[in-house]
Amino acid sequence: MQENGVIVIGGGPAGMMAAARAAALGVQVCLLEKNDCLGKKMLITGGGRCNLTNDTDIQTVIANIPGNGKFVYSALHRFTPQDLRHFLLKLGVPTKVEDQGRVFPVSDRAGQVVQALEQYLRQQGVTVRYKSQVDGLLVKDRRCLGVQAGSHTFRAGAVVLATGGMSYPHTGSTGEGYAMARRWGHNITELFPAAVAVTCNDAWITERQVQGVSLSGVKIVLYNSGGKVMAAEQGDVIFTHWGLSGPAALRLGRAVALAQQRQPGVMLKGEMDILPDQSPDLLAKRLLQRVQEGDRRSLKNLLADWLPERLARVLVKLADISPDATWGQVDKGACQRLLALVKKLPLQITGTRPLAEATVTGGGINIKEIDPRTMGSRLIKGLFLAGEVLDVDAHTGGYNMQVAFSTGYVAGESAAACCKETLDERNTFM
Repeated sequence: MQENGVIVIGGGPAGMMAAARAAALGVQVCLLEKNDCLGKKMLITGGGRCNLTNDTDIQTVIANIPGNGKFVYSALHRFTPQDLRHFLLKLGVPTKVEDQGRVFPVSDRAGQVVQALEQYLRQQGVTVRYKSQVDGLLVKDRRCLGVQAGSHTFRAGAVVLATGGMSYPHTGSTGEGYAMARRWGHNITELFPAAVAVTCNDAWITERQVQGVSLSGVKIVLYNSGGKVMAAEQGDVIFTHWGLSGPAALRLGRAVALAQQRQPGVMLKGEMDILPDQSPDLLAKRLLQRVQEGDRRSLKNLLADWLPERLARVLVKLADISPDATWGQVDKGACQRLLALVKKLPLQITGTRPLAEATVTGGGINIKEIDPRTMGSRLIKGLFLAGEVLDVDAHTGGYNMQVAFSTGYVAGESAAACCKETLDERNTFM
């Protein structure tokens, strides 16, 4: 049996920050990680560049957390995006701001961030035990006394549960934290893939006619079976052989996943405005101007001045226009159909990619059972929770990582205070 001050389960951003904060407050900390390294999921975020946070105010961060954003209001105030950037700078990791406020390390290397955090933990005296699979919490009289990991029993004054969700299971996010919490009375809201790509059954998509084509700044509107708008997103998308990926599609995927959760197998309609900054009339004038200036290319090739050529080819075909037809060879109705497709390209959305492929897990430990000021369990004294294991999910853009760091910071701080309180109680009765 090993005695510890605070035990942190999980070495992702929430767990590392919880361990760092507790240790900085002078408490002995042991971090248990099931993998052979820390931050395994962090290493692949942002395409390996690590989108750490978003350089914006707290209100905007919360607006980008559709899954219980108000719950983390206090945590975000305690450890803001600016606090995170300052903290990393002190660790030798300067950061930079890119489009839409996304923050990355200047080096563009996620590995640098993980290495800096790991070095800081060592400097603070944190004991990190790799390949340590935690089997369960040790609880007596509604108080968490430690954890069981294989044949090892770890006693502690407080425990932080930061095991992550169930997306990207090859990184270690396999959902054991939910089972640990459920074992002692916590409720787990239904899990679903959030920040996930959507699937479509349009023939021109499934037949790979536009596979790999990317578009910037498009607008996608999602409708339910009754024609009511369910969601609308604007941003970049990438066509795949099964549907749509890219930031705008990932944000839309959350609404699709929830619709599928309510009504499995439901088919949803979508519309894509490929050129949201151009009206049909303006686009028609620009095309006509090219023709009047003597441009004799086909309508498909004219349209390719604004759109990827393969997509222009699909639109011409959907408008029932010959691929080689010029402006003067088609009637007004055909031109109107084509321009309407540019502004309202129909999509048959069948669902999303599976949870294992989602960037973020939606659902999790019910936030009603957690004190947002401390991240402490309302059911089990001495148990604190942080990161993706909570029923909190955000859009892509650095917001989920910020939630992990902020809740980890508060959980670590609260666990340290709880640990000191426990030691005081023991000393009082000795």
